[in-house]
Amino acid sequence: QGQLEQSGGGSVQAGGSLRLSCRPSGVTENLFCMGWFRQAPGKEPEGAASIHTRLGTRYYADSVKDRFTISHVYANNTLYLQMNDLKSEDAGVYFCAAQTGFACRLMKVHEYQYRGQGTQVTVSS
Repeated sequence: QGQLEQSGGGSVQAGGSLRLSCRPSGVTENLFCMGWFRQAPGKEPEGAASIHTRLGTRYYADSVKDRFTISHVYANNTLYLQMNDLKSEDAGVYFCAAQTGFACRLMKVHEYQYRGQGTQVTVSS
């Protein structure tokens, strides 16, 4: 069974930027919907953004709209999340997720079949 491999993340001052990457490894199925979640300590995962990898349709949580950009490069099947103007409330563990269903929207984490290992994002004020 395949997995999603993440990279990126780290620490940044408020107002700064970070980019996360996520690439399937050993996954033989088409992944039509991929997304990014974040989880603050003691809280449930929150869907930040998702994208339909064939149609290019993007979905964002209101909390990240106009600051975060989700993208997918078909050639190398890599998912990205560009995070700009980061705020302290953006801090948490970020993980990518993917599913084989053709429908896509800002979904709950349990609706995805694959999940990345997670990476910490720290924002200092």
